[in-house]
Amino acid sequence: MDHVQEQVLVEVADRNVRFIRLWFTDVVGQLKAVAIDPGQLEAAFAEGIGFDGSAIEGMSRVYESDMLLRPDATTFQMLPWRRTEDPVARMICDVYAPDGKVSHTDPRGVLERAIDNAAKVGFSVMVHPEIEFYLLKPPVAFDHIEPVDNASYFDHVAWGDSNDFRRRVIRALEDMGISVEFSHHEGGPGQNEIDLKAVDALRAADNIMTARTLIEEVALREGMVATFMPKLFIDQPGSGMHLHLSLFEGGDNALYSASGQYQLSVTGRQFIAGLLAHAREISAVVNQHVNSYKRLWGGGEAPSYVCWGHNNRSALVRVPLYKPGKEGSARVEYRASDASMNPYLGLAALIQAGISGIQQHIELEPEAEDDVWGLSDQERRALGIVALPASLQEALEVMRGSEMMAQTLGEEVYDYVLRNGEREWRRYRRQITPAELERFLGVRR
Repeated sequence: MDHVQEQVLVEVADRNVRFIRLWFTDVVGQLKAVAIDPGQLEAAFAEGIGFDGSAIEGMSRVYESDMLLRPDATTFQMLPWRRTEDPVARMICDVYAPDGKVSHTDPRGVLERAIDNAAKVGFSVMVHPEIEFYLLKPPVAFDHIEPVDNASYFDHVAWGDSNDFRRRVIRALEDMGISVEFSHHEGGPGQNEIDLKAVDALRAADNIMTARTLIEEVALREGMVATFMPKLFIDQPGSGMHLHLSLFEGGDNALYSASGQYQLSVTGRQFIAGLLAHAREISAVVNQHVNSYKRLWGGGEAPSYVCWGHNNRSALVRVPLYKPGKEGSARVEYRASDASMNPYLGLAALIQAGISGIQQHIELEPEAEDDVWGLSDQERRALGIVALPASLQEALEVMRGSEMMAQTLGEEVYDYVLRNGEREWRRYRRQITPAELERFLGVRR
């Protein structure tokens, strides 16, 4: 038992923790949990906790169902809404096979492999996510969806539910060791955004899962409903999750060069070129639902075309401004990802795509200086700008031919993403359906 695990055992005893929830994620990004008694914790660290993997979406087949949860002691936190009566803590787990190897179908393991691959060529990745979501008034029904306010971007709503809600969520996040950079009202009625501070890629994915869970919990406890559905209202902005990626080589930001265009290094240009080269292949993971493509092609500043730009919000990849003397904050912003994506798989795909651009020395095409949405098809073709997939079915077809995605996800996860995506496409087609609302909001018609 290592030092961190010993500290957790001491903290569990000191805080009189009654239950410990072991969290893990299935392939589609749904949080799963099992509660154990503190008396089982030492065994969980040493041997893992067994469960039936065949009962979890995409985790294993019936004839190889035995799997183990191994808690990551560094993720130990008290659940802020369960501190007084029967205190409850949580840890995030890796999923193992009985032979002691990390399961090929564990999304967290997929990201860990991508991080290891980047480390082998000398790089680490930091991630700053911007999480968008809508707050709704209950009851929510198929023919009744009402946001908590009618405010818009950056509005201050006096005595508004959104203001108080964001403050309570931020306090709870910080209680769980997750630092928040800022929060604000987004463009749609009842739409909000909470931005988490940059951390390493694995911790960022853990934080995204935790933040989404906490946002839903706080909303329910305050008589509201929170949803990360990519496109809830036809005539309002969708909910994305812009991801700011920083690439480090040792202690230096590898994206930065004082002499480069926009202070962007050759490595940074190649990293962006890799993201663009594989953008269409990545779509089926970062935009995994039929509803995702209503956001991408439904306006509201969602990116629809594969290009990059400096401070150009119509571009798929943006190179933001940063303060002089803050070279360590140099970053690129990937703008297509949904608020509902599986963060482990999505970040794994983005990291591998960017690193492949560096390894293959892919040359970055000129930036998009104009509003890409305002160009004609002929003008976009002349600039070499291609479109992102227009539907989940198209995204799956593109991914089906991607060797990079097959290697990044691993055979089992790659095959499952394709099968599950085809199943969702056949069921939901092109409309916002009762089944779609059921998936994101728990609404039944």
